[in-house]
Amino acid sequence: MQQPMTRPGHPVMKSYEQYADMLYRIALVHLGSRQDAEEATQDTFIKLMEKAPVFKDDEHQKAWLIRVITNHCKNLLGRGWRKREVKLEGVEPVTADNPEELAVLQLVLALPVKYKTVIHLYYYEDYPVQEISRILQISESAVKMRLQRGRQLLRLELEGAEAE
Repeated sequence: MQQPMTRPGHPVMKSYEQYADMLYRIALVHLGSRQDAEEATQDTFIKLMEKAPVFKDDEHQKAWLIRVITNHCKNLLGRGWRKREVKLEGVEPVTADNPEELAVLQLVLALPVKYKTVIHLYYYEDYPVQEISRILQISESAVKMRLQRGRQLLRLELEGAEAE
């Protein structure tokens, strides 16, 4: 008899307990909406259950989940209906511990997707460049270039905010 996936101790439930918060934060950075981030996280675990890939180790599984949710977020952002979507007033905003962190987080959220992905993985999830390269399946030099350009964009925005 097969064990139901929702029982504690099932590999999918263990993965959910281990990685759901991290995946939610990644989706939140990409999508900027709690509801969309929760849905993207849920969809990622549905893909894990459907595809049931074989992983070499926990790091391989973690990298696969990050790649799936990142690609899922990019697909959501690229859909035509989302581009025409109107933001509702009163939607709960993203929060941070202090006003300075919140200001920087909002600037990170405003970056183009390819920059905010590497910035989030590097600064908020503490991944080294090599690991980000492996997760996103891009070269290390591309990761370094995106980090550099993302930092430049953030610096310009911060200098512009200070000048005002």
